[in-house]
Amino acid sequence: MDLSFDLGRGPASFGHRFLIGLQPGHVLGDKDKRLLSLLKPAGVVLFRANFLPDAPYEDWLDNHARLLSDVREYIERDEVIISIDHEGGGVLRPPAPITPFAYAREWPKQAADVGKAMGIELRSLGFNVNFAPVVDVNSNPANPVIGQRSFGTTPDDVVPAAREFLDAMQAEGVLGCPKHFPGHGDTAVDSHYSLPVIDVDPRTFRSRELEAFRHFNDAQTRMIMTAHIVISQIDPGIPATMSKVILQDILRKELGYEGVVVSDDLGMKAISDRLDKPETTIRIINAGCDLLCMCAYWADTEVILRMIDYMSAGLKAGQIKERELEQSFTRVAGLLSDLPNHKVEVLEEETFQRHASVAPLRSRAIPANHGGATKI
Repeated sequence: MDLSFDLGRGPASFGHRFLIGLQPGHVLGDKDKRLLSLLKPAGVVLFRANFLPDAPYEDWLDNHARLLSDVREYIERDEVIISIDHEGGGVLRPPAPITPFAYAREWPKQAADVGKAMGIELRSLGFNVNFAPVVDVNSNPANPVIGQRSFGTTPDDVVPAAREFLDAMQAEGVLGCPKHFPGHGDTAVDSHYSLPVIDVDPRTFRSRELEAFRHFNDAQTRMIMTAHIVISQIDPGIPATMSKVILQDILRKELGYEGVVVSDDLGMKAISDRLDKPETTIRIINAGCDLLCMCAYWADTEVILRMIDYMSAGLKAGQIKERELEQSFTRVAGLLSDLPNHKVEVLEEETFQRHASVAPLRSRAIPANHGGATKI
């Protein structure tokens, strides 16, 4: 793999820290080509708008295969994260005949079967990472962003189903990514639009939010995604994605997690307004985010170039330590070297029929005000 720790090669020296959400469209646009070629990022994230719409299965699949081939061509590396946000319910990206499972709340007892089915289908589309399962404990009935995406309202509801889902999907060659650490379930604000603040006492926080993630600190959990939320009694005013207390002291030291930490989409409004300040990027890096996710749905991905300038300046000024960068690089490089490279292939109709029988399904017609297509 042509990937080595080197801070002297311009944008590509930090480009491996990013996952880039492609611009809307089913072919690679000029902006994407430029960024992929310049940065050589760890990988890409695909959304619904990146699939050829209203086309027969074989047609959109051929188009999809060409898109992934072009991604690798411009990154000039075979080891690439090809990722998607595919949970069920309103958070579904690929068109028919990919099985439209309902929200996770509707199939906790079939979590292993759904994980296996999703793994088979996503593998056939060339994906090697799926940003699921949702491990948030949905303890707040007024939560506008998690809700039925969660397996339940207590850790006892969430953990067994999330574990079975993760293990079954990964057995099919698609890595999962439990989210959204340290727990987005007690919010009354959607972090896609504003910054949620959770005012919960530390004891409740540890027995509820952390108790769920405590079961995903093993070697089989290669990735965990952060949440853009403030836990006011843990680290006042600092979003978890930027918090050394939450990501280093709690996730790494207290929970013992050693895998890759990936940020939720930095284009989301909970944090995007802070990205024009260099200290935001420096805080994210120092907090311990290994992979920074920036998707075109919410923000202009060109902001990545400014963030790289901030990283470079922070390193020169001693605000970012080279040792921390090297440790993070090692985690990302290890993940990339272990990722499978799946070929896009046609699945038989019988496979989809079998998958449709294992758990409740959701209509593909998603209400206009739902916003599920944008959720990460």
